[in-house]
Amino acid sequence: MQSEIAGALEGRPQAMAHDAPTLLVTVFGADRPGVTAALFEQITRFEERTGYTARVADVEQIVLRGRLVFGVLVTAPEDQTEFRIMLHRWASAWKLDVEITEGRGDNRPRRAGRSRVTVLGSPLTAAAMERVAGSIAQVEGNIDRIVRLAKYPVTAIELDVSGVDPARLRERLAAAAADAGVDIAVQRSGLARRAKHLVVMDVDSTLIQDEVIELLARHAGCLEQVERVTAAAMRGELDFAGSLHARVALLAGLPQSVFDEVRGEVRYTPGARTLVRTLKRLGYQVGIVSGGFTQITDTLAAQLGLDFAAANTLEVADGRLTGRVVGEVIDRPGKAAALRRFAASAGVPLSETVAIGDGANDLDMLAAAGLGVAFNAKPLVRAAADTAVNVPFLDTILFLLGIPREEVEEAEASVHETGEPGEGEGEGD
Repeated sequence: MQSEIAGALEGRPQAMAHDAPTLLVTVFGADRPGVTAALFEQITRFEERTGYTARVADVEQIVLRGRLVFGVLVTAPEDQTEFRIMLHRWASAWKLDVEITEGRGDNRPRRAGRSRVTVLGSPLTAAAMERVAGSIAQVEGNIDRIVRLAKYPVTAIELDVSGVDPARLRERLAAAAADAGVDIAVQRSGLARRAKHLVVMDVDSTLIQDEVIELLARHAGCLEQVERVTAAAMRGELDFAGSLHARVALLAGLPQSVFDEVRGEVRYTPGARTLVRTLKRLGYQVGIVSGGFTQITDTLAAQLGLDFAAANTLEVADGRLTGRVVGEVIDRPGKAAALRRFAASAGVPLSETVAIGDGANDLDMLAAAGLGVAFNAKPLVRAAADTAVNVPFLDTILFLLGIPREEVEEAEASVHETGEPGEGEGEGD
């Protein structure tokens, strides 16, 4: 086997020696088309003229408000003088600045303990970034890379961090997030983060802005009683199954036609349609699980083209609600069981799932998922979840998955071109 591996590797270029002489060429100035090509053209001409082979070890480029910072790490020629003169003349002709730094070898490898940190702010202040960066430094983490994912509807910044255990980093940054007034997600770097193929979310106060049982209670004239029980259940003060039966009993006698009225009253959370559409275009499977009722959630699932849905079912007899639920109750354990069932059906391991919720009855589901997100959640849920999002835009979840706003907007533009309903359009928005 070893000989086979050696044979397979034979002829492959080896990594640059750690002590090989290298030059870091850094270009600064106004961005314009053709800068990158022009720089490499100059290096190529120098190669042809001198016989030097420029091996490119690394390239990095960023543009901030039209200002370019472009770095190239190449093997150094034996005679650097002519090379440096050539690059300075080229930069002057392009009205750019260039800095050439001598060194040895490639970049140092990233240290163990790699995390992807996502910071969401509305607005994102310098003080917040100072607190985040300072907290990373306090646990001896190193920021290897920073990139902006979005400027709307929130500012989303992504940082690659190494040198500290992700669990320890998450604990430290949770305190920083609270003090700085931003949302921070810490996830282990690697393939697992890119492979979350199933997203399952709660419905009431997550996918939609409303609590369906309260909409029904308003028609039954018992809204205040239901609101009190709902609030206590979401805070974890009451057993969800018991509170569900108590609230449903108050709906007895409502005509079945109330479902049509409530469907028209439901309001999607801002960004809900965008979130689902973008995930579906990226090949994700998407589901909902609710302590609410199939008479409403089935309609939502059909509107959004969801892959999975689970909820309670209100019993109806002779055209009226009986005040009872039928079948299995979807409570806190039931939501986690639904997540596992959806994952098995989708052929996705739990480690590659995302769960989103806001209430205490979502806790088991959030804990079972590969990434549990508390969305505008109660304090108990925020403390237990992997990360929390406290802005009223559901599509900000996409940034936690590393999907930049530009890609979301491109997908949305194609939707409007085809005439599909956008955010704020269509039934229920």
